[in-house]
Amino acid sequence: MEGGEHSERLKVPERADDSVEGDSVTTKRNASRVASRTSHAKTKKSSAPSGAVATPPREYPRLKARHRAEREGYTTNLSLRVHRALSWLDGSEQLAAQDERDGQFVFLWIAFNAAYATEIEDRERPYEQAAFLRFLRKLVKLDETNARIEALLWKEFSGSIRVLLDNPYVYEAFWAFQKGRLTEDEWKARFAEDKHTAQRALTRRNTVRVLSIVLSRIYVLRNQLVHGGATWKSGVNRDQLRDCTALMGKLVPLVIEIMMDHPETLWGEACYPVVTP
Repeated sequence: MEGGEHSERLKVPERADDSVEGDSVTTKRNASRVASRTSHAKTKKSSAPSGAVATPPREYPRLKARHRAEREGYTTNLSLRVHRALSWLDGSEQLAAQDERDGQFVFLWIAFNAAYATEIEDRERPYEQAAFLRFLRKLVKLDETNARIEALLWKEFSGSIRVLLDNPYVYEAFWAFQKGRLTEDEWKARFAEDKHTAQRALTRRNTVRVLSIVLSRIYVLRNQLVHGGATWKSGVNRDQLRDCTALMGKLVPLVIEIMMDHPETLWGEACYPVVTP
């Protein structure tokens, strides 16, 4: 959702390999040491659902092997997007094995941005939101036969999405109120209205609309972390960080895979092309 150096202006509308088993053991040991060392960690562990610390299967090895096998048939821009996105996905999955959720989330966001972002001139900036919606519509349309995005939203993460939509800490107007830019009545009215919009989209199973709203909430969390608005391994944002990381951990590989499924589709020029000295 960023475009080069202008990322802050964007407003989103409402290896399965031998290392997995070892990584899982390491994760459990780390979680045990942290939980026994501090009461904060005990609180975090008790508030998370069962199995939240377990390392999920890695997607990077499978997708990277496919990229190597198929990239000769990709355009230069698509191959570069996929290569960059996969590199950050790899990093995020390595951090997941260390139970390093803050870094994992940031890396997933970078991976998503590497897949999506295009260079946008200043004169085109007002249309950036529309461009992002077109990208989401394109993804959902291309995935229409397999319906993997729909399954992700309506089956696997339907509960987490509803919880996220009820969370004011990932809602931009709440923070505008904290900064004195909105009154309490104003932010609460906006929150109620946007929740109603989201619920209507959920009821109508409007995949593009729901996905755009969810990503707008995740973008607020992204801003908190990237701009130093949160403490590393803080106890105050664990719930939203856990849920957002889990969702992005499934969404990002899916976005990359859909793009590889359709190399004939125009995805636009990648930001910052490779320049050989």
